[in-house]
Amino acid sequence: MSEKDNLQNADGNEETKATANQATESTGAETTQDATSLENPTTDENTNSTSEQVETNEETKTETVEEKSNSHVDEIDESNAEDAEDESNSERHTLEEKDYHAMSMEQLVKEFDSLLKQQKVQTIKSHVDEIKSEFNAKFSELLEEKKEEFINDGGNEIDFYYSTPTKKEFNSLYKEYKSNLNAYYKNLESSLKSNLENRLRIIEEIKGLINVEENINTTYKHFKELQEEWRNAGPIPRDKYNNAWNTYHHHVEIFYDFLHLNRDLRDMDFKHNLDQKLKIIERAEELAKDDNVNRAFRELQVLHKMWKEDLGPVAKEHREDIWDRFSNATKTIHDKRQAYYADLDKAYEANLERKEEIIAKIDAVVQDNANTHQAWQKKIKTIEALRQDFFNAGKVPIKVNEATWAKFKASVRAFNKKKNSFYKNLKKEQYDNLQKKLDLIKIAEDNKDSEDFETVTPLMKKIQSDWKKIGHVPRKDSDKIWHKFKAACNHYFDKLHAERNAANKELFEAYEKKSKFLEALKDLKLSGTPESDIETLKAKIDEWKSLGNVPHSKRYIEGKFNKALDDMFGKLKMDKTEIEMIKFENKLEALSQPDDTRLLDNEHNFIRKKIDEVKGEINQLENNLQFFSNVDESNPMVKDVLNNIENHKNNLSIWEEKLRKLKDMY
Repeated sequence: MSEKDNLQNADGNEETKATANQATESTGAETTQDATSLENPTTDENTNSTSEQVETNEETKTETVEEKSNSHVDEIDESNAEDAEDESNSERHTLEEKDYHAMSMEQLVKEFDSLLKQQKVQTIKSHVDEIKSEFNAKFSELLEEKKEEFINDGGNEIDFYYSTPTKKEFNSLYKEYKSNLNAYYKNLESSLKSNLENRLRIIEEIKGLINVEENINTTYKHFKELQEEWRNAGPIPRDKYNNAWNTYHHHVEIFYDFLHLNRDLRDMDFKHNLDQKLKIIERAEELAKDDNVNRAFRELQVLHKMWKEDLGPVAKEHREDIWDRFSNATKTIHDKRQAYYADLDKAYEANLERKEEIIAKIDAVVQDNANTHQAWQKKIKTIEALRQDFFNAGKVPIKVNEATWAKFKASVRAFNKKKNSFYKNLKKEQYDNLQKKLDLIKIAEDNKDSEDFETVTPLMKKIQSDWKKIGHVPRKDSDKIWHKFKAACNHYFDKLHAERNAANKELFEAYEKKSKFLEALKDLKLSGTPESDIETLKAKIDEWKSLGNVPHSKRYIEGKFNKALDDMFGKLKMDKTEIEMIKFENKLEALSQPDDTRLLDNEHNFIRKKIDEVKGEINQLENNLQFFSNVDESNPMVKDVLNNIENHKNNLSIWEEKLRKLKDMY
């Protein structure tokens, strides 16, 4: 079964663009002139004589149908012209439409790369154009922001340059795309030109058949050979497609209408063409009832292609009627499609309102003053979320797209200007703090080797206290100067402790006593009564403390004692928090040194870190609950999350109580 016989299963996987095409208009004596000019229009010297002959021939006297140039037909014709240039062009209709506006620059580059690797270069133009537009807009916004930061930091505008690996990758992909596209069109150009010349020749030969003096059957056979040659002539440039086909059909009609053909042969062709065109019309009328307008439109393209390329003329008395019927079905589908896009426009208007609201929220954030780093960090996160909301809000009407984008950029730029101004002043303060801390480092390093412990020890403790009172320094310097200061202080206090340990034999005696005490503790039997056992363990702790301090190098024994206590406390059936605090109080006693707060400082930092970690875990778990907003709390997964949150909150209470106890030691 041929394509024209299988109308019910006509392929509908194509999509069109709105363009224009002129159909042929010819009447009476004008019918021997070319309906449309091509690249090399020719003048038929026999036109006048042929017209006179036609006027005298009542049997074949006719008038070609005017296929009126209407937008609903033009749109289809132009898209078919583009597809006819290269059959692969039709694959562009099947590419998934994506919301490139909502994508980040990194995501856009990924999509671009995927298109280049997986699709034919001639099919991705509209997608590449949209990706390029969105990428350039987003990079331009980023570039403006970085430029302003550069100038605020004291840079000269003329020296500004900024790029990213993402930008470089995009440029590389676009260069590859243009190169591949140029190569494609270069290869295609010669064959298209040759095919066009061949088709023009066929048209001229068909024109010449009218005045050939030979047997009519021979002429008709020659005509059918030219038709077959035309069908196999290959693709031609898209801008010549419709003109070439209309001119061809024009002269085919002239051949049928105005030559003394064998009526049987002519009528046989007319009947076949009429039958097939009626099938096309019936299918088009079915499509006019289809609610899926884009699917109907794509299949309608195929029907128009079959009408134009596969079928010849029909008897004159049917021409106008069947074209009007086909055109009316086409217009119905076209009008439904226009209504569909009108509804899309309404959606775009709703998107515009949403984006206007987002811009207003950005403006509100800009107007809200902030005076701390923490407050500005919060505002930065808010703006970033609003930016993403803006991109996710969808397309707006084309007429206001640029204005909306400009308004959005202006609002974000105003925010960045205030942000940069704040951090410019903050940087000045941080550099002042940096100099203060550098001065303290110099004092620490100048005195780290001193043996005048009585004089220098209070000085070293004072600069440690002063260090804590000084505010933030630039992030890039923070760790470096802290390690330098800490190293100088540790060097001094290690010398101090070594000196004191050598002079104090009591520390070693205390170590020997604690070692024996620890051995004896292994044999301690608990009663099983929590109240009694608690008192027993507290007494052991007091006894341990009474044994005194041990040398610095032997402090590991405190850890052994604490582990032994942990094991015994673990056997008690009592409140976890109470047990933890008893153990912690004992630990604090061990960490407390009369002339050195380093161990307490380390414990303080450790506890702060644990509090932050537990809070982070709680926040993450509470965020996870958002995924179960419509799920009953009896759900096992929900119950598990809620139990985890409760456990973490209990742990948080313990850590916070430990922090309060620790602060009391200073």
